[in-house]
Amino acid sequence: LAEKKVLIVYAHQSAGSFSAAAKEAAVEVLKSKDCSVEVSDLYAMKFKATATAEDITGEVKNSEHFRYAEETKLAWDEGRLSADITEEQRKLQEADLVIFQFPMYWFTVPAILKGWFDRVLTLGFAYTKEKRYSNGIFKKTKALLSFTTGSPETMFSPTGINGDMNVTLWPLQNGILHYCGFQVLAPQIFWAPADAAPEGRSAMLAAWNTRLQGLLDEKPLFFTPMDCFDCEKSFQLKPESVEEYVKEFGLTAGTHCGKPLPPNNQMKAGV
Repeated sequence: LAEKKVLIVYAHQSAGSFSAAAKEAAVEVLKSKDCSVEVSDLYAMKFKATATAEDITGEVKNSEHFRYAEETKLAWDEGRLSADITEEQRKLQEADLVIFQFPMYWFTVPAILKGWFDRVLTLGFAYTKEKRYSNGIFKKTKALLSFTTGSPETMFSPTGINGDMNVTLWPLQNGILHYCGFQVLAPQIFWAPADAAPEGRSAMLAAWNTRLQGLLDEKPLFFTPMDCFDCEKSFQLKPESVEEYVKEFGLTAGTHCGKPLPPNNQMKAGV
């Protein structure tokens, strides 16, 4: 069997952090499973977070009204994207699995990781109008969000003050990863490790270690396939799809059809 390649996109400033420990655990276990592992340590790389004309070498097509997606598509076609973007795109293209390791900031990813998404997932390279969602460019690649929270799990519940974590995850998992075609694995959530006792943190890392052993064989989360939507009618869910799939619950946390959200649709596979 060909060696599996893993890319870990890591966004934490401190080598003494829980995020660093989770990243190291992933490197160790996956290497022991004969995977080759590359880490993009975004803070150490001083990765630029802002999507600007500097991401393109040579002239831009329209400097008066600079449109990032169109300009980077052209630059990608012509091999004129900046070296840092090209290098991350190479790593991504080679990977069978991508793990994003980060602390959750303001219900989403840190700015440096958002910048990685903004700059690396360029039009043409990561998606096109025709190639997105279940027809996406990266449909053979698995991706996983692994992150720490500042609040305990109870606060991120359907009755908690932060709201349902399934809703929080929808823009990241559907709107970025699945949009580019990735098979999205269930997230690895480390609930409030900063508030946990040392043995609690050890138990979290032990559970992650165990999961890592079989990570590459896991089934992805469910997202509604493209052919359930009518592209002639503004990508609305087809009536026959509603009839077939929508019963007690909506289809997903996002495409809920006004029904109760399916429990754990963004947190567990096979639900």
